[in-house]
Amino acid sequence: MKRFRRHGHDSQRDKLKQELYQFNKTVEHGFPHQPSALGYSPDLDLLAIGTRSGAIKLYGAPGVEFMGLHDENATVTQVHFLPHQLELVTLLDDNSLHMWTLRAHQGVSELLEVGRFTLTGPPGAPPSVTRVTTVLAHSSGELLLLGTEGGHVFVVEVPGFRELEERNISVEDVQARIPEEYAPRRNLECVEALQEKPLNPRQVLIGYGRGLMVLWDLDRQCAIQYFLGTQQLESVWWMEDGEHILSSHSDGSYCSWSTTDGDVQSQPEKQDTPYGSFPCKAISKVLQFPTKQGPPFLILSGGMPRASYGDRHCISVIHSKTHIALDFTSRIIDFFVIREGEQHTGDPSALVVLVEEELVVVDLQTEGWPVIQMPYLVPLHCSAITCSHHVSSIPLKLWERILAAGDLQNTHYSNKPWPINGGQNLAPEPPQRDLLLTGHEDGTVRFWDASGVCLYPMYKLSTAGVFHTDADPNDNLNQGAEGEWPPFRKVGCFDPYSDDPRLGIQKIHLCKYSGYLTVAGTAGQILVLELNDEMAEQVVSATVVDLLQGQDGFRWKGHARLDVQEEPVSFPPGFQPFALVQCQPPAVVTAIALHSEWKLVAFGTSHGFGIYDYQQKNVALARCTLNPSDQLAMEGPLSRVKSIKKSLRQSFRRIRRSRVSMRKHQTTNAAKLQEINARLEAEALQEMELAPVQRRIEARSSDDSFTGLVRTLYFADSFITDSAHNTPSLWAGTNGGAVFAYMLRLPPVERRMDDPVTAHQAKEIQLMHRAPVVGLVVLDGRGVPLPEPLEVAHDLARSPDMLASHHLLVISEEQFKLFTLPKVSTKTKLKLTAIDGSRVRRVGVALFGSSRVEDYGENSLVVLTNQGELHVISLPAIKMQVHHPCIRREDVSGIASCVFTKHGQGFYLISPSEFERFSLSARWLVEPRSLVELPDKSTLDPSKARLRDDGRGYDGRGVSDNDNSARHVMEHALLNDEKVLQEIQKSLEGDGGQMGHGDNNIKIPQANILSNGDHCFYTAHQ
Repeated sequence: MKRFRRHGHDSQRDKLKQELYQFNKTVEHGFPHQPSALGYSPDLDLLAIGTRSGAIKLYGAPGVEFMGLHDENATVTQVHFLPHQLELVTLLDDNSLHMWTLRAHQGVSELLEVGRFTLTGPPGAPPSVTRVTTVLAHSSGELLLLGTEGGHVFVVEVPGFRELEERNISVEDVQARIPEEYAPRRNLECVEALQEKPLNPRQVLIGYGRGLMVLWDLDRQCAIQYFLGTQQLESVWWMEDGEHILSSHSDGSYCSWSTTDGDVQSQPEKQDTPYGSFPCKAISKVLQFPTKQGPPFLILSGGMPRASYGDRHCISVIHSKTHIALDFTSRIIDFFVIREGEQHTGDPSALVVLVEEELVVVDLQTEGWPVIQMPYLVPLHCSAITCSHHVSSIPLKLWERILAAGDLQNTHYSNKPWPINGGQNLAPEPPQRDLLLTGHEDGTVRFWDASGVCLYPMYKLSTAGVFHTDADPNDNLNQGAEGEWPPFRKVGCFDPYSDDPRLGIQKIHLCKYSGYLTVAGTAGQILVLELNDEMAEQVVSATVVDLLQGQDGFRWKGHARLDVQEEPVSFPPGFQPFALVQCQPPAVVTAIALHSEWKLVAFGTSHGFGIYDYQQKNVALARCTLNPSDQLAMEGPLSRVKSIKKSLRQSFRRIRRSRVSMRKHQTTNAAKLQEINARLEAEALQEMELAPVQRRIEARSSDDSFTGLVRTLYFADSFITDSAHNTPSLWAGTNGGAVFAYMLRLPPVERRMDDPVTAHQAKEIQLMHRAPVVGLVVLDGRGVPLPEPLEVAHDLARSPDMLASHHLLVISEEQFKLFTLPKVSTKTKLKLTAIDGSRVRRVGVALFGSSRVEDYGENSLVVLTNQGELHVISLPAIKMQVHHPCIRREDVSGIASCVFTKHGQGFYLISPSEFERFSLSARWLVEPRSLVELPDKSTLDPSKARLRDDGRGYDGRGVSDNDNSARHVMEHALLNDEKVLQEIQKSLEGDGGQMGHGDNNIKIPQANILSNGDHCFYTAHQ
């Protein structure tokens, strides 16, 4: 019941909320999960990718992106652009055809589905009669030719999807004139290929599975030439002169046929098997392009010797005396070639290959055929993503230094610009520079430009060189052995295999002001790195920290620590390690914090936490947090689980004993924790639906496992002992609901290298409900979170208010509690669990700017729960502002992967290779805004004939104008596949909050505005 409500104040606050908060899912970054089809429009210069989950994505110039989703959760098997149109047709594996259009609305194009069609055969006909196997979008833009499993070819008028029965080509009509002696004549099998004849689009080549090819005249409705192939047909290709045809076959051969040698040809002019006389795999596709000077380019996929290289995924490129077999690390989906010239009839310039895990573009005009670097569609999962970290507003100097280091790593790429440039990117230039850092299973950290729509790779840091691994430094993936046949060359960057899973990165923290970087790994290793513009050779010695602190009766049963290189290691320009901390036992690092002003790094594991002084290179603190009952904390990630009840814990122990010898991969404790929590909560939800009563926060047992696991670490300069003197301090929160506060004594600047940093415990808080502590924030006298280290020194934040009392905000999984400092007495709290059983999984502080008033903003807490819901909570009042459903609650791994930005945006994995970007801010929004228009008609090929004789033309609007927007967020389709969840689950750890800082109710510099709030929202996902 709402009592004593001041309606004027509430309506004013509600209006302000609308100016501050607005939820949108804006763009997917990365490579589409499980691609299944590839299309390209030379007219529009757009690339299209279809996926197994029914998604369709279009890409043009960097920043030009469109997304669509079929209502049917079916695989997209083919994508075809209609020539000289803004339309494309997709074929799904449920045999349905769908028409999509790029329609302009208020100056921006949208991808809309405007029609659908399914072939219907005569009554009683078997399904194979109408099962579509191949599609030809005729150059007139008015017809689709559909080849089927039964050997028939149906002619369909577009855009209306009206079947022209009088023009259909039945298999009986084709068989009528085949010579009797041709063995396969009685069963031609399915239509494998349909190709329009160059220079005469009224003639179409039909290729059948058993090898027969027929040249059919669409006007005269008859066959005019037969090519009696006897090998299983895979693909056909017209030569530009229209007088020769290439066909590829299942035995690894390709044939050349002439169209000038009579009506019936029983033998090809030429037959060749590129890889010898031994049995070879099928050549699934063959292309040949002439060049102005010199021999043609011959490009074919497959054809490898079956016994020796049958497992390779190869595309062979042959030009003159150069022959290279491009060797990919995943299965080839499809490929096409981009040609020079306005009408794309010049020399081949680039080969575009879609494989299951990446897109690769090869420069065919530069010697050596190097790969062209991708501005988008970069496979984020080259090695499995294990963690991520976002840094906003990077200073220009640091940005340029990172770019320079990355440029030195990219010398093997082609200098040619990106060849696909369709559409216009109308999105405003991002006024600030944002970095997204991803940690990977192979020990690498990748730096991405996350400022705009394209997630662009900037730099890659590898930590493996510090340690001894099984990798051979002499391996060269890009070059096969000299004289090797076939002449393999590895291409692409997808490499899912890790030399040692202990190298996996679990935590990252970058200080954008000092350039110091801290990364922590799976085997208890913490590296401190600094940015160096020159190559350096140095020894990185390890400082071992014993977190057990002499505890008796504990024996580590997990993996051993990594062996450190004892010899000097050469590090390229970029981030170079100068300090290494090794935790004992070598458990997964679960929390880190970096204070570059104090030159301190804090780190935590399931056994305790410590402080490392990286200026003096010694340990300032080591504290054990183990509970005597925490036996599971000693067993390592190979067998680590999280239990809620004692019986469940014992059950998993029995399973672990029987299976631990077979489990080779490393599984993080937090992923297990969330998986078990999700199962238990799913069961509890059914009970809650039957009896929707308000829940109490129940105290957890102190003997639950992992109570000593450190979930969050936080440096603060605040009042910890008395209200008159502020001192540096470290705060640590554990899985058992405990908060430890240590007062730090830093020597003066002139004695910093001589006197040690000391730490003394000052406070210890035990939450009564013992829920895990996932976040800690200290608010100054104005209720504003303390600024980041060096932020005030760089004049980028106001100095914190040290006159009024400070407050400590403790965020547990179940509630938000505000304590006064230094007395640590409760001031206010908000129980999240009391309403719906939600538990906090991710938390951050964000500055929300008003979309109406440029210089007004509020700091708020952004929270993601295990239900997949986003909550915004005001500071310092700790009141709920808005909440929105964002991620499916079953998607435990997506929730675990979420990372927040300082301006109310966020990222989470919707598949192993894709981040979904969302925004809670009404002002700050990053989304694609693109316009695609037909090119000038004068540039179109005048030789393309029109087949309709009724004078009607296609107006681009379609007939089934239902305005169903196809801009659904693709996560719904991706996450319907449980395999997606399992893939991400293997590599993610989901503990610890991503904390941010800012100012509350402060002036916002104009440079922080990412886009204009008046015109950026209508294309966003609703």
